[in-house]
Amino acid sequence: MVFATTPSYDRRASASLFSRLRTAAGQANPFPIYAELLARGEVVPAPWGGSVVTGFAACDGILRSRQWLEPDKEWRERQGPGTRWNAPSSREMSNTLAALNPPDHTKVRRAAGTFDRGTMERIGRQVNRTADRLLDAFTERIRTGEADISQLVCEELPVATIGDWLGLPQADWPRLRQLTHDQVFTQELLPSASQLALSDAATAELRTYFTDLVRDRRSHPGDDPITRWIQTWDAIEPDRDKADEAVYFLVLFVLLAALETTATLLSTMTLRLVESPERWGLIADNPDLVPGFVEETLRYDPPTHVISRVASQDCVLGGIEIRRDDMVHLMVGAAHRDPARHEDPDRFDPGRTPGHLAFSGGIHYCLGAPLARLEAQTLLRQLIRRLPRLTLVRPPSMAPRVAFRRLLNLDVALA
Repeated sequence: MVFATTPSYDRRASASLFSRLRTAAGQANPFPIYAELLARGEVVPAPWGGSVVTGFAACDGILRSRQWLEPDKEWRERQGPGTRWNAPSSREMSNTLAALNPPDHTKVRRAAGTFDRGTMERIGRQVNRTADRLLDAFTERIRTGEADISQLVCEELPVATIGDWLGLPQADWPRLRQLTHDQVFTQELLPSASQLALSDAATAELRTYFTDLVRDRRSHPGDDPITRWIQTWDAIEPDRDKADEAVYFLVLFVLLAALETTATLLSTMTLRLVESPERWGLIADNPDLVPGFVEETLRYDPPTHVISRVASQDCVLGGIEIRRDDMVHLMVGAAHRDPARHEDPDRFDPGRTPGHLAFSGGIHYCLGAPLARLEAQTLLRQLIRRLPRLTLVRPPSMAPRVAFRRLLNLDVALA
């Protein structure tokens, strides 16, 4: 095996770039910083250890390869008790589908099932009705001046969709949405102690909520996914408590995955629409471009900018020596702007041939990708059909994150 060596100054040089990523300016527009990272090579040492991967081909290959693993429960335990990987919220997340490796991942994913055609048709009708209702209320609000379409529509549609599908009481939706916003910090690139504390508290509350819900659904079964997951796990696991625990982790995963990133996709897509009068006119005149507009949003500024993997064996990646158990951070937001993959990558082009890693890849390809696409395409079609052209009032503020993008507001007015 040929090993490469990396001079120590490379880590110091990249430290300033990541410091800039964590500023408000860097979170508002990280792409110039990504361009500087890309210019250093497709794999560069991370300041805190491990490596950062920015090239599209390298990121795609890692996501598809079985040699690269999720940082699972055993890996997190090996990092030691004082690390962010052993925070209570991180330990809890290590039991969810997103953090499992085969064979556990295979078993849980099979038990989760998929969104078949009949399910998608039923959900699609509900998404249409919900989008109609939300846009009715938004239309009334916008007539009197500016309005925040992110809060009024983009944040509401995902929680209504998943809440209705899972059979969650509507009165609980706002709290679950807020808990999701807090919980995601444990999955951030470099969470602070205060962010981890928020995540720990949110995770504990979500555990109480969903374990009670699973217990109630076992006592009062219905025609809903949670009841079906209970039945599925009862056939797999003879211990009822273990079966209920497995269902809890599945429901937790589905809620977190369905809310946070989908809401960001809807807000970012709407931002791309309202920031350009020409773009609104193009899509309004050519509704067949709606799917392409959604896919280009996912490429141009995906909801998740960083995906992490762990090496299962020693290797050399992009000239950098990687040891078994080393972590690599796939900078998906940078990879999507890789000129080796996309011509003129900084241009938003809904007619572009799709190609992105927004839904990950390989065995961990996003289970809810069809649902996210359904919500985004439905909302976009209704926006251009029902509303006169909207215009952006001010640039949105961004949540203090690097890995998981979130617009805190999207203030618009009638053009």
